[in-house]
Amino acid sequence: MTEYNKQRRYDKAYLRMASTWAELSHCVRKKVGAIIVKDGMIISDGFNGTPAGFDNCCENDIGDTHWFVLHAEANAILKVAKSTHNCMGATLYLTLSPCKDCCKLVLQAGIKRVVYINHYKDTTGIDFLINSGLQVDHISDPHDGE
Repeated sequence: MTEYNKQRRYDKAYLRMASTWAELSHCVRKKVGAIIVKDGMIISDGFNGTPAGFDNCCENDIGDTHWFVLHAEANAILKVAKSTHNCMGATLYLTLSPCKDCCKLVLQAGIKRVVYINHYKDTTGIDFLINSGLQVDHISDPHDGE
C-alpha cells in the first residue's frame, strides 16, 4: 500500500468520525462535525452548537441560526486551547468546509491541513487557506472504496 493510499484510508476514517460527531449537534438546519488530528492522535473534536450553559436550541422561531452558535471547527479549536495540546501542524477534518471567519481561526491555530466532505456556500475561506499555504483536500464520499 502506498503512503498516499494509507493516508487516504485514514482521511476517510476521520471524516466518517466527524460525520458521526456531527449527529451530536442539536442544530436543525445543519449539523457539522470536526475532528483535529496531530501526530496520528485525535486531540480534539467538536460540533456546531450553543455555548456551554445555553439552551441547546440553535435556531430561532423562523429557522435562522442564532448569532451565538459556535461552528464545529471553532468548538474543536477552543477545546484544544483549554488542554495541554496545540494545533501546530495538525489536520482538521470537517463535514462542511469552513466559513471565512473560522478559516481565520484555523490559520491562527497553526493547523496545516484541512480535509472536508461538503462545500460551504461561500468558498472565500477555503481560497484564503490555500493562498496562506495550507493543504486543503475535498473527499466527497468518505465511504467510497471501504
